[in-house]
Amino acid sequence: MKLPFLILTPACVVLGVSTAIFSGSSINIIHVVLILAGALCAHISVNALNEYYDFKSGLDLITKPTPFSGGSGALPANPDKTHYALITGVLTLIITACVGLFFLYVRGIWLLPLGLLGLVTVVAYTTVCTKNPVVCLIVPGLGFGPVMVMGTDFALTGSYSWISFTASLVPFFLVSDLLLLNQFPDVDADAAVGRWHLPIVIGRKASATVYTIILIAAYVPVLVGYASGIFPLGSFLGLATLLIAAATIKGVFRYADDIPGLLPYMTRNVVINIVTPILLAIGFFLPRG
Repeated sequence: MKLPFLILTPACVVLGVSTAIFSGSSINIIHVVLILAGALCAHISVNALNEYYDFKSGLDLITKPTPFSGGSGALPANPDKTHYALITGVLTLIITACVGLFFLYVRGIWLLPLGLLGLVTVVAYTTVCTKNPVVCLIVPGLGFGPVMVMGTDFALTGSYSWISFTASLVPFFLVSDLLLLNQFPDVDADAAVGRWHLPIVIGRKASATVYTIILIAAYVPVLVGYASGIFPLGSFLGLATLLIAAATIKGVFRYADDIPGLLPYMTRNVVINIVTPILLAIGFFLPRG
């Protein structure tokens, strides 16, 4: 399940809840709990299926794991438990689908496109998406950005909004960037089993430039949202992590090919991914003044 990684899910769900409340909708707390449960199950499912397929492909046996990449090491240490990873992935996917069906019934058919995109992403990420560098870059952000944030907002309000869409772009860029940086340590092992992502295709140094562009882009929706009048002044709280981001960019460029030196900056990148959506959400929760 990779439990330490699951904290990203509540951060994105809270952002969707905050945009729904900011839009003036009354919130059903039971619905919020169901949304969080479905989102966590989706995250667990993609993690468990990733563990399963990476072990079956042999990737886990040749990867030097870091705290942020390379698998948990659970299956290489317990190969007889491989089926548990598959069962976990399938069962949590079914739970996610059931939560989605409930909200389709409650809110209507227009939730279906996001729901299907989320389910397809979970199932296809390891086996399909990692074979194409562009798809591999975009899909993680879609799952935690538009699918999770807009999906939460829609499940609570029954409609799409420019507020939730613009807010969802923050985790869209951040999470895609998170997965991009986490691929740096695994370049050789991933290439050996047929994965095809940016650090393999263009190298780590060039990927550091892509990482920088995407990280800067993650803060642009806050400025655009405020300038267009749909975000409150409090949303500027989401810009507070820019100081960490600047130091992280510098470190990624310096240590792109030095994985031990890169690890502290990978930690900072995780912090940016979790804290930024939460701060943005707090900005939506603050009283309007």
